[in-house]
Amino acid sequence: MSIIEFTLAEGSPYIEINQLLKATGLCDSGGAGKMLVADGQVSVGGVVETRKTAKIRDGQIVTCGGVRIVVRAFAGPHDDAGGSA
Repeated sequence: MSIIEFTLAEGSPYIEINQLLKATGLCDSGGAGKMLVADGQVSVGGVVETRKTAKIRDGQIVTCGGVRIVVRAFAGPHDDAGGSA
């Protein structure tokens, strides 16, 4: 099974499931994502999701076909310079 790590947009606590499927390239549009959900092809945490615009939050795992999407919160920019003033 393939694993995709998806990071939420800065300041956004969730993404709708149909938009997540689009953003990760599992479908071409949000409408196509809604169809996948309606067809029972998408699960969240191992349970089939039937809400086409369910809010997916940090830490949730969405599965569609042979792909698992791990959703993470936006962590902000990382400063790897390591210097001090």
